[in-house]
Amino acid sequence: MADFKHFFGVEPSDQNALDLFAGEWSSQPPADRPDLKAGVTPLFDDPRVAWANDRLIEMGLASGVRDRDVLELGPLEGGHTYLLDRLGARSITAIEANARAYLKCLIAKETFDLPRAHFLLGDCLEFLRKTDLRFDVGFACGILYHLTDPVELLELLARRCDALFLWTVFFDPDFVAQNPVPGAKFSEVLEMETAGFKHTVHRFNYGPSLDWKGFCGGGEVYSYWMEKEQILGALRHFGFTDFRHEQQPNVHGSALMLAARKPAAVTG
Repeated sequence: MADFKHFFGVEPSDQNALDLFAGEWSSQPPADRPDLKAGVTPLFDDPRVAWANDRLIEMGLASGVRDRDVLELGPLEGGHTYLLDRLGARSITAIEANARAYLKCLIAKETFDLPRAHFLLGDCLEFLRKTDLRFDVGFACGILYHLTDPVELLELLARRCDALFLWTVFFDPDFVAQNPVPGAKFSEVLEMETAGFKHTVHRFNYGPSLDWKGFCGGGEVYSYWMEKEQILGALRHFGFTDFRHEQQPNVHGSALMLAARKPAAVTG
């Protein structure tokens, strides 16, 4: 007998599409779609995107991301892609390595109408190692601390982008001392050198969170977190000279929100 459990015998709706991943969404739908239910984190209304756009304008990138080619790494479920589209980006190339997250991005593109976004499934590091494309702005929110060689990503972004927005949690000894539960996920400390930049990393072990289907981390069972000053130092090492940044509290660790620009970046 045929198995019809994947057929929807009800009227078509956007909610049906979201329900394909019921219980796995991190993102709450946009505020102007209160009829839809998914996750609880307001990534489709995230003020960090507007903050990034305003800081880029301050640094001389006239009109911010409007009419710019944007490279977005780790779009997760398309929330920030949606906001970049609404800000008028000329194109958004969004690269997602997590297959289930990629499919959720496609649902978001269809549900919320993202005509300038192109989602790609694969490893952003492999893309950056091989592409000869250039982008006006690189957008890397919530990805650096999921990597096992975070400095390589910064070096590759510096090759391909004139300006950068970065949001990441970082290793903060004060946070670890005051928060023993997340702090217990850290183990050894290593000295590394990538593309001529010497730095320290702290191993972070994902642990039981790997068992959740909606897992939002990296492709290994661990990642390496950097320290704040070394993130800034790496960006300087790779050619960024103009910075705007803020430190923010976060449940997982202290967070750095940063916009950076090279001196030779084109205005207009």
